[in-house]
Amino acid sequence: MKVTDYFEAAKDNTLISFEVLPPLKGGSMQAIFNTLDPLMEFKPPFIDVTYHREEFIYRKRPSGYYEKTAIRKRPGTVGICAAIMHRYGVDAVPHLICGGFSKEETENALIDLNFLNVNNVLALRGDAAKFEDKFLPHPEGHAYALDLVKQVADMNCGKYLDPNISNGEKTNFCIGIAGYPEKHFEAPSLKTDLDYTKEKVDAGANYIVTQMFFNNKKYFQYVDECRKAGINVPIVPGLKPITKKYQLTSIPRLFFIDIPDELVKEINKAQTDEAIK
Repeated sequence: MKVTDYFEAAKDNTLISFEVLPPLKGGSMQAIFNTLDPLMEFKPPFIDVTYHREEFIYRKRPSGYYEKTAIRKRPGTVGICAAIMHRYGVDAVPHLICGGFSKEETENALIDLNFLNVNNVLALRGDAAKFEDKFLPHPEGHAYALDLVKQVADMNCGKYLDPNISNGEKTNFCIGIAGYPEKHFEAPSLKTDLDYTKEKVDAGANYIVTQMFFNNKKYFQYVDECRKAGINVPIVPGLKPITKKYQLTSIPRLFFIDIPDELVKEINKAQTDEAIK
């Protein structure tokens, strides 16, 4: 079932879904189950599973020089989606990213997902790799989320990368994209950011999931601005609980968002992690 179908069926009822990260390489699927088992009482209609690009480490060679080596630290998104659907009977929404993946690798992942009857994807550009000061696309991949959305939309029409494929299997993916109530940190203005978002919607995106925010007013203002810009797809608020005091500085640094003064003051009063929760 498509994410947008759940929205339509819910009418005025509130839906709560969750997002999980694949375990580090060598980790167990049981860790995901241990996280999700107690949350299933909320009856999530779908569960997002993030995708991660390769990361780099520097290994010192005997000569004294350092060699940059690519590693994949969190594989398994497609398999985790299948395991979640099998165990809980709920839809899984895999994240697809541009960074670190060629167009061919993306197409193959989409084919696997289609075979598994996964009907939803979240199309993202992804972040810059560690030790890089800006996002660098795969030499044979996409530079922008817009291009990734177009590739998924093409496959929904039976169009594959190989021009010799005629009458290709049409996929049926519902395409989600990211939205930024406080604008993407690389965008010069909110209007520019919204222009890019509208391009993705016009290219085939069906819904938006926002970056986390801690001031509800920012979300409602963002929805209003989207509607004024002609963006009329559902806009899902992305929420993250603060559970540790260090997150007061790490979250703004990593995600380029503000935390309201009232919340900062209350968290700073707390003396334990339990009190923060």
